Amino acid sequence: MTTLKSKLKEDLTTAMKARDELTSSTLRLTLTAISKEEVSGTSARELSDDEVQKVIAREAKKRREAAEAFAKGGRAEQAERERAEGELLDAYLPKQLTDEELDALVTQAVAEAKAAGAEGPRAMGAVMKIVSPKVAGLAEGGRVAAAVKKHLAG
Repeated sequence: MTTLKSKLKEDLTTAMKARDELTSSTLRLTLTAISKEEVSGTSARELSDDEVQKVIAREAKKRREAAEAFAKGGRAEQAERERAEGELLDAYLPKQLTDEELDALVTQAVAEAKAAGAEGPRAMGAVMKIVSPKVAGLAEGGRVAAAVKKHLAG
């Protein structure tokens, strides 16, 4: 059974042999972030695939945010590079939920929260508690929160 981390290492070796600079540097930075995470606690340990996925998701999000910042600053070339790195990392993550799928999960969570007595804008926390574990790794927190707000306001 290959772990996600070993897959990243294999892909890095392949990219280096192919002289694919974008892939090499992106995977190298991501593996560094994973290593940092492994030694960050009180004792060094191997990360589980889920934890590795969280690191990759965090790295991909950083790239998207940087791409936006570069684009706003009129630095299209850097924005394009960051975007490409983000897309490359996205390939290692589970497919993100579509807006429709996210909407359906949020609708269900709002109904569950209502049944438990939480209603209106104050139900945000209760709904997020229900929906977050269901969408973990499949949708960014900001997207989920926006969908929940939209449902509670409507």
